[in-house]
Amino acid sequence: MADDQQSRGYYYDDSHGYEDYRPTVLTIGHSTRDFDEFVGLLRENDIELLADVRSFPGSRKFPQFNKESLEVTLPENGIDYSHLRQLGGRRKVKTDSKNTVWRNDGFRGYADHMETEDFRKGIDELLELAEDKRTAIMCSEAVWWRCHRSMISDYLKSRGITVLHIMGEGKVEEHPYTSAAKIVDGRLSYEA
Repeated sequence: MADDQQSRGYYYDDSHGYEDYRPTVLTIGHSTRDFDEFVGLLRENDIELLADVRSFPGSRKFPQFNKESLEVTLPENGIDYSHLRQLGGRRKVKTDSKNTVWRNDGFRGYADHMETEDFRKGIDELLELAEDKRTAIMCSEAVWWRCHRSMISDYLKSRGITVLHIMGEGKVEEHPYTSAAKIVDGRLSYEA
């Protein structure tokens, strides 16, 4: 396989014996950035579509990152916008949660959500979008390891998707699994 195909996400699947395509997905946190800096980071990384993974896509302190603003300002800058509510954070811990490796209720609740059909539908929609356009998922936290983007990234990585975190100008890092993640029988697990 040619190097340029590998860089675009093609891989050889031994179980099927053919070349296929798996998109690379990037992540970014809007944090306290101004809009121009934020768009600059998206452009620097050739992002064509921003997938908002906030449950509540708004900010009183930073209104430039409200859903209604982004639906207008991103397309004006050549970037599409999509809100993927199914992948949003702030989920409640289930009473029968098996994801006890997480001590933080926010992460544990999200791990429980990852076991739902709603989450899987959100992932499927994200991957459909990412197959057509270079896509970044966005939440508000500056760093991925303090955000549920880390867990979405674990899930994508467990499915063979390359995930890159946009950290700042000229700085992108490949996703390592979180310390809580385990792969058991080929599946992601957060059980202790």
